[in-house]
Amino acid sequence: MTTFAELGLRAELVAALEAEGINEPFPIQEATIRDSLAGRDVCGRAKTGSGKTLAFGLPMLQRTPVDIEPGKPVSLVLVPTRELAGQVVNVLTPLARALGLRTMALYGGTQLDRQIKALRRPVHVVVATPGRLIDLIDRGAISVASVDMVAVDEADRMADMGFFPQVEWVLRRADNRTQTLLFSATLDGDVGGLVRHYLRDPVRHEVASATQTVEEMHHRFLAVHEMDRVKVAAAITRGVARTLIFSRTKRQADRLVGQLRAEDVNAAAIHGDLRQSAREKALADFAAGQVPVLVATDVAGRGIHVEDVDVVLHWEPPQDHKAYLHRSGRTARAGRTGMVVTFVLWNHVAEIERLQKRLGLTEPVTEVFSNDPRLADLGSLDSPAPARRAATG
Repeated sequence: MTTFAELGLRAELVAALEAEGINEPFPIQEATIRDSLAGRDVCGRAKTGSGKTLAFGLPMLQRTPVDIEPGKPVSLVLVPTRELAGQVVNVLTPLARALGLRTMALYGGTQLDRQIKALRRPVHVVVATPGRLIDLIDRGAISVASVDMVAVDEADRMADMGFFPQVEWVLRRADNRTQTLLFSATLDGDVGGLVRHYLRDPVRHEVASATQTVEEMHHRFLAVHEMDRVKVAAAITRGVARTLIFSRTKRQADRLVGQLRAEDVNAAAIHGDLRQSAREKALADFAAGQVPVLVATDVAGRGIHVEDVDVVLHWEPPQDHKAYLHRSGRTARAGRTGMVVTFVLWNHVAEIERLQKRLGLTEPVTEVFSNDPRLADLGSLDSPAPARRAATG
């Protein structure tokens, strides 16, 4: 196993990594760090949870100078969501501190005046959503003219969410950069176009599963009855430490949280109508294990990067196989196993057949009721259902 020191990282960074309990590089880090440290443009393709943040973050920190002017960062990370911006900064901050560098997250939903004031001090590494960054550039609070290194994280999701025009706007103005790093689960389509136009002779590294679904995921499709669905969900959540439930709408997410709480399940919601402080608190409580169940909409869920999510539960089938994969990627991260459960009502059967065909899955649809003891251990759903006790008059 190659060590971080052998990849060329400074002793201060290696020590800071060890202090965080990180001693061995993941495959995507081992594949890309040397080229990034050498100043090459890099395209990294790897599945969610593979360690991409450190893959671009460590070389970026090492190549960032200490002496800079206020409002003129030299390193920039573009991310699709505010949650991801916060999480990337949380990963990089203790490492940056070891090199005497400051980091900052810039995203919507927070006070502009506070961010403008903070940018009056030198900030070496900025992690930003494109919209908020453009707003601050227009206001003269920050310039990307001095940016030397740009990392575009989760480029495929940036494309899915319609952010590429904003990303290109930023890249055109950061025209003095000497290095661009791009990390994505896919490198085709719009992402491929971005690579062709804005990266120079990039070296490509792919550390991805050969199949569409990660091998560590276990998939269960459960036929449930509408009146019993909340109780089935409650039974599943009681058997594990962390459950992430996806709903299609904000209203449905709020209603489901209330229904789960009525079943004595501690749950919180995260969606676009909530204040940023409420979203951050819900996510922090979920990550810390204080709230074992988080109910999210698709857009909010894209920024959730919490280790050790035991179960991802689709309250109803996602709209397509790509949405299924994006949602499901919140579990089975960094080599861990995870369970993906999809609820199937009577009118969802045709949808599930099409979804499984696109995913290459052949999982049976298993009928369950909320009193089924197998819900406490989803792995046991491979075994026959216990006989249901007949009702007595």
